[in-house]
Amino acid sequence: GVLGSTAMILLYYAFQATSLADATVITFSSPVFTSIFACIFLKEKYSPWDALFTVFTVTGVILIVRPPFLFGASAAGGGESYSLHLKGTIAAVAHAVFGALTLVILRKMGKSVDYFLSIWYYVILGLLESIIILFIIGEWSLPYCGLDRLFLILIGLFGLGGQVFLTKALQIEKAGPVAIMKTMDVVFAFIFQIIFFN
Repeated sequence: GVLGSTAMILLYYAFQATSLADATVITFSSPVFTSIFACIFLKEKYSPWDALFTVFTVTGVILIVRPPFLFGASAAGGGESYSLHLKGTIAAVAHAVFGALTLVILRKMGKSVDYFLSIWYYVILGLLESIIILFIIGEWSLPYCGLDRLFLILIGLFGLGGQVFLTKALQIEKAGPVAIMKTMDVVFAFIFQIIFFN
């Protein structure tokens, strides 16, 4: 519950702090972390291909972050904007790590715990965590009437549906393949973007 909800909060922060493309690419490195953690904690196989993809992922993150000590100060951009970009990048990487740990824990629990129970904890702990964070940063506000509220309700319903299917999949299949299938989100996001936003 706490890892999953923290991962989602970090994801939304990453989308605000850095470019959508950078945050998306980094967050979809989650399958690499899932494979590593599944090997460590679940004793699932970690193949040479997994190691190669890990190297590619780390290289990709470095290219996105553009650290000044490798690329020079001009590549990093202005001080405050680079600082915000770096915070967004760290949040995106943390999202990938926390998301991977969540998948491994759900897989470890397997069928010993009803999948709705883990979703219940995810929702309740996520609600409490969000309320606390909103009060701390002073951003508590109600959405505007009309479409904003409708979109928020739809986000909640579709998110819940996705979480139900993801949790059920982890009871049936190993964590690595489930994490890789989850990257199909990119394909569906592209298709829905074409359909709804031309």
